[in-house]
Amino acid sequence: MVSTKRLSSRNRPARESGSERRAELLAIAAELFATRGFLATTVRDIADAAGILSGSLYHHFDSKESMVDEILRAFLDDQRRTNEQVLREAADPRTAITELVRQSFAAMQKHRAAIAIFQNESKYLEQLDRFDYLTQAANDFERTWTRVLQDGQRAGAFRADLNVKLAYRFIRDMVWTTVHWYNPRGKLTASAIADQYVKILCEGIAEPEKP
Repeated sequence: MVSTKRLSSRNRPARESGSERRAELLAIAAELFATRGFLATTVRDIADAAGILSGSLYHHFDSKESMVDEILRAFLDDQRRTNEQVLREAADPRTAITELVRQSFAAMQKHRAAIAIFQNESKYLEQLDRFDYLTQAANDFERTWTRVLQDGQRAGAFRADLNVKLAYRFIRDMVWTTVHWYNPRGKLTASAIADQYVKILCEGIAEPEKP
């Protein structure tokens, strides 16, 4: 009789190899979806970019919808956990808004393609039943940010005349559209860009008026 322990040990490298290959295929698909668009990218395009036959791709995923679903869920779940941690740990609203901006830029290091897909493809994907969570995710993000802005208004940290929904949309677009031009191999790091954006957000671009 062969022991379960030996079987488990013997099969582990194959499982790990399969998992790594699956992650590679998702990364390739994410890049294609982000640059070409979801509808314009076919299963064959993904297989060609991966150097495999289309049929081989179906050993890992049953459709390109399954692939983009997994890509988006990984990003959204990660970002939700990060936002919750920021809210738990921030000492005050200004610190919270600063950290939310910084963590959003940090996400571009890990989920750059997924962020582009979320921005570009949500309107289409939301029409499909399996992607009904996208609207909820966007609403959750808005509630998180507007809550911090409202807390800041009550604490006197942010201007009382701010429309928090407009402020949120301004910050959201300021941060997330960076994904369209940000180059991970460029001179500016995501952290450096975040520093500048936080400074502009909290201090503005105009020099203080001289007395």
